[in-house]
Order: sequence, then C-alpha cells, then structure tokens
Amino acid sequence: MVTYSDGKEKLLNHPRKPITKGGFRTIPFIIVNESFEKVASYGLMPNMIFYLMDSYHMEAASATIILSLWSAMSNTLAIFGAFLSDSYLGRFPVIILGSISSLLGMTLLWLTAMVPQLKPQLCDSFNHSCSSSQSAKLALLFSSFGLMSIGAGCIRPCSISFGADQLDNKENPNNQRVLQSFINWYYASTGLASVFALTIIVYIQDHWGWQVGFGVPVILMVFSALMFLLGSSLYIKVKASESLFTGFVQVLVVAIKNRHVSLPPSDFDACFHKGREPIVVAPTENLRWLNKACIVLNPDQDLNSDGSASNPWSLCTVEQVESLKAILRALPIWSAGIMVIVSICQNSFSTLQAKSMNRHITSGFEIPAGSFGVITVVTLTIWVALYDRVMILLLEKCMGKQNGLSSKFRMGMGLVISCIAMAVSALVETRRRELAIRQGLGDDPNAALDMSAMWLVPQYALLGLAEALFSIGQMEFFYTQFPKSMTSIGMAISTLGLAVSSLVGSFLVNTVNFATSREGNVSWLDSNLNKGHVDYYYWLITFLGFLNFVYFLICCRAYKPNEKEITRLVAVEENNEESEYRDLPNSA
Repeated sequence: MVTYSDGKEKLLNHPRKPITKGGFRTIPFIIVNESFEKVASYGLMPNMIFYLMDSYHMEAASATIILSLWSAMSNTLAIFGAFLSDSYLGRFPVIILGSISSLLGMTLLWLTAMVPQLKPQLCDSFNHSCSSSQSAKLALLFSSFGLMSIGAGCIRPCSISFGADQLDNKENPNNQRVLQSFINWYYASTGLASVFALTIIVYIQDHWGWQVGFGVPVILMVFSALMFLLGSSLYIKVKASESLFTGFVQVLVVAIKNRHVSLPPSDFDACFHKGREPIVVAPTENLRWLNKACIVLNPDQDLNSDGSASNPWSLCTVEQVESLKAILRALPIWSAGIMVIVSICQNSFSTLQAKSMNRHITSGFEIPAGSFGVITVVTLTIWVALYDRVMILLLEKCMGKQNGLSSKFRMGMGLVISCIAMAVSALVETRRRELAIRQGLGDDPNAALDMSAMWLVPQYALLGLAEALFSIGQMEFFYTQFPKSMTSIGMAISTLGLAVSSLVGSFLVNTVNFATSREGNVSWLDSNLNKGHVDYYYWLITFLGFLNFVYFLICCRAYKPNEKEITRLVAVEENNEESEYRDLPNSA
C-alpha cells in the first residue's frame, strides 16, 4: 500500500478490502450438503437387509456380512479421500467428486429396483444359464455399493475439516471454543438428518416400495450437490500441501537407513533439519529412533543453498518426524475404539428382532422395523445439545473445566456404556426368544409376537449415548492432537476405525455362524431368530467389550507424555508468535 507524509489518502492508496471468504455464512451450505448426503445414504441402510433377503434371496448372516463389508469399504476409502484432499486436490474438489460418485451409485441402485430384469430370479436345477446371469446382476448391485462407498469416502473425512477451515481464526481468543461448538453442532445436524432418514425414508420404503424408496435418496443427493456448489464463491479453499503419506514413508525409510547413527544428547538440537519454514524446531523424546530421520550428517551434501533437503529420501524435517509420531502415538487409543463400534453396528439383527415383535403404536399405525435406529440418533442429538449448552457451563462453574470433560474420559465412558447396552440387548433377546417358543412360533420367523417392540428402546438409547460420548470424544481427540495440516487425515483415521470395526463385525458374524452351525447344529445367527441364539452372540460382544475397556485404560496411561517432552516442543507460526502444531493432550 502506498503511503504519504501528509497522511491523506490518495487515489493510489486503496483501502484494504474486507474479508469476504469463510465465516459462519458458509456453514449452512456445508452442513446441508453433509446432512442430505447422510439422509440419502443412511436412508438406504436400515431396510437393506430386507432388500437383500427378499430380492436377492440371501440368508440373514450372508446379508449381514455383505452390509458390513460395504460399510467397511465406505469407511476405508475415507483414507483415500483424505489423501486426495490434503495432498493433491484440496477439500472442495474432493467433496464435489464424492457427491457425484454417490449420486451415480444411488441411481444405479434405484435402477435395480425399477428394472425387474436387473434382479436375480430363483434358480432351479434345470436352469443352466442362471448362474452366470446371477453373477452379472450381483456385480451390478455391488457396483452401486462401490460408487456410494467412493462418495462417502470423499465427503465424510473432508466435510467437517472444510467447515473448520471457514471458522479457524487464531486472532479470536475463543477460537478453540468456536471450533468445539461447531464440531458438536455439526454432529447434531447430521444426527437430525439421520432421524429423517430412519423415519421418513424408511416409511416410504415400507409403504411405497423400493422403486420410490430408492428414488427419493437420488433426488436428495442431487439437492445436496447443488447446495454445496451454490456456496462455492464464499468458501475459504485451503490449497493442498505435499503428500503427507509420502512424507511418512520417507521418515520410515530414512530412519531405517540411519539406524546405526548415534543420536545427539537430548539438549542438543542444532543437528536436526528444520526445513525452510520451520513449524516444529525440535523433536520430542518419545519414539526417539525416528529422530534419526532428521539428523543432518553432512550439511554440504544433505542441504541445498536455500536450506531444503537435497534428497528427501535421505533427510526429513523435524515436522515430518513429529507428524508421523502423532499418528503412531494415537494408534493404540484408536484401536481401542474398534469394539464399541462393533457394538453400535449390530443393527441388522436388531432390525430382524423388531420385525418379529409388536410394533403398533395405535391400531392403525405400526413403526417400521428399520426406524428403531432413530432412537440411537435422537439420544445422541439430545446428549450433544445438553452437553454443549448445559453440562460444559456447569463443569466450568463448579469444577473449573473450561472445555468440559476430557476427550479420553468421554471415550472411556462410551466404551463402558456400550458394554451395558449389549448386555441389555442379550437379556431382551432371551426374553423375546423364550416368548416366541412359548407361543408356538418357533418355526415361523415372520410371525409377530405378543411382545412390544418398545423393549428394544433401552438398548438403542444406550448405544446412542455410547456413540455420542465415544465418537465425538475421538473426533476432538484427533483434531487437537494432530498438526493442522493433518486434520482431514485425523478425521479419516477416526473413520478408518469404523471400517476396521465393520471388518471385525463381519469376521465375528462369519466365525460364529460357521462355528455354531457345525455338525448339523442350528447357527446362533440363523435367519429364523426363534431357532438361533442371537442372545449368545450379544453376550460374546459384551465380554469382548469389557476386555477392550481394560485395554483402553492401559493405552491411556501409556499415552500421557511427561512434562519434559512437552516443553521441548517449540512451535512457531508465520509471524513467529503463535503455534500451529498441537501436541498437548487433554488431561485424562
């Protein structure tokens, strides 16, 4: 800007333009996009087991395994989406890519319902061409699942971080509180979208058929993509940085190459490569063997004239090393969250239970079996609202906790409550099965028992509370522990936990089904729940969940760093005044 000694503004002295990007006005576009994507995708899940059993003639255990693998693929691809957004394309283009892919997948699924020739027919021993045609039709179904998984993998890890980009203002003293509130309300809004999906969409599928029930999500996905594009000119679009995943591999390679190099004394940091624009200037003492990746052995050969590494596969920066450490240190706590999601994702068997029970509210209205999952979402939403607006204020006033309960404490409570929820589920299923046999309905899985489906409400509510405590706690844990450049990867790692949980759940179903059906015995997970023993399966998950909670406590104790390591983290921002690197864990 040109200045003059008389202090008067001249024609060439243009005033600075006000900030026109980001802020709260962009949040509705982002939340609407994510919410409608949730309505569209989640609206397909509850009744999908009935679609696979009725239209594709699958057994309950096989359909459950397929749905678990679909969920696992969707969540695994979140790593791919985060990789694209953080390292190459940026979050905005990746969300657009995901929206288009989801729309294509939903359209393909809708076509399987609209065109009878795209669904397999019952085969007989005289129809020799049936096998090949069945494979082609299943491939079409699985292709629709794959496209929707790509869409979910692109949207879900990027959406919340993209919203945080719009609000992240370090000049605001309440910046952390604003971001925490955004995370809570973002989760609550998507929860409300899930309520809509589990009620209205499921009701449409039950009463108007698959053609309309699958067509409505297609329309909603079109609206989701259009709303996100409308806010394009208002968004802060953070550019992608260099590949973080490549940097992680480089750190491992260089550390192994330098494995015979002796580390300098802990108070000597001059030999470490800090890069041209250092954010972290000294490595921490934990996982010290990785520090060998950033030791400058020969300055003349290892460094360029501008201070950068001449060969990134021979020398890494301190920031690269600490970024990898952040992930490795968080992995044990991340792994402890697998079992709680396994508990939450037992919705296929719960839906079959609800279908066999009395679901009438009045003589003329019956709750759809797939809609009972709404209890989980409502519980989650109520908890988020109460915690954000009531409990945090009470904790701050009474106990001096400005940011409420620590993320690790909430995660632990979520693990405990999930165990209680599975124990309650086992008790209710035992009661339901005994009543079915007593009423002479053991051989009729489609008969409605003289037992209210409201008995399922406590287990759904407990699972909702467990998810609210654990999932939001884990999301905040990763967001605060990782560097800002890794926020999408942090969210993707959280989502990867869902993928691994789906695989573990699929493995459990397959193992239990195989082990309990040997020698002609009826499987615990038989399609006829009245003959099977789903309650035994629930007790197994309860026991595994208890062991997992003990493991979580061990991980939390091991994660806590000592104060000496904390003080060695010196971070600087572009103005050399403020830190962008987050390495201080919440106190447990």
